Amino acid sequence: MRVLLVTGTQPEAAWLHKALIESAHSLEQVDDLKDAIFLAGQELFDAVIVMSTDVPPYASLLAALPKLASESRGAPIIVTLGAAHAKERTQVLRAGADACFCHPLSFIELHERMHALRRVSPDAVQREGQVPVCPTFDTATRELVLGGQRLYLTRRESMLLECLLRQPNLPVSRSDLIRYAWPDHDDVAASSVNLVISRLRRKLAPHYPDLHIDTLKRYGYQLTLTNG
Repeated sequence: MRVLLVTGTQPEAAWLHKALIESAHSLEQVDDLKDAIFLAGQELFDAVIVMSTDVPPYASLLAALPKLASESRGAPIIVTLGAAHAKERTQVLRAGADACFCHPLSFIELHERMHALRRVSPDAVQREGQVPVCPTFDTATRELVLGGQRLYLTRRESMLLECLLRQPNLPVSRSDLIRYAWPDHDDVAASSVNLVISRLRRKLAPHYPDLHIDTLKRYGYQLTLTNG
C-alpha cells in the first residue's frame, strides 16, 4: 500500500515508520496536517495514518480532519491519540477519521484495521476511474492473485509491481518507481530497478502470459495487459 504517515514530533514515530516499511508499505512521511492535506490532493494514497500531537480538546486535529478526508479521495484515515476518552475518540471519528486508536499502540491491530478498511472501501485505481486490473494484488500476503492461482513475490518485487498495477497500460517513470519501492533511500541506481524488473518478468511469464512489463527507453516502465 501507498501510505501517508503524519507524525509531528511523536516519540513513537520512528517505531511506526520502521514497522510499516518492514511490512512492505510504500511510505510518505510528513510532520504536520497542512502538508498532509496538500500531499493527499496531489497523490493517490491507499491509507492515511495521523499520529496526533494535539492535546485535548484536539481543536487543530478536529479542524483539519474534514479537509484531509475530502482530499484523500476515499483513502481510510486512521488517527492515533494519547490517553483519550470515548467522547474525544467519537469526535475524531465524526470529524472524518475511519478509525481511532489510543496509546499504548498495537501495530498488529492497527495494521489489520488498515487492511480491513481497505477491503470495504473502493479500490484506489477504481476511485480514479481507471480500468481495474485482473489479476489483483494481495498486499497482506505479497501475492499476485488470479482465480485460484497465487504467485509469491519478494518485498521489493511486490512494491514495484504494486506501483505498476496502480496505472495499468500507462507509463510509470523510473523515478516514481524508486520513490514508491525504495521510500527510505535517496540514491537508488537504475541497475537496481532493472534487476528487480527482470526477476518480475521471469516470475510472471509462465503464469500470466497476458501481463507484460514493457521498458520505455529513457523513461521507465509500463505494465501492459494484452487481453483487453
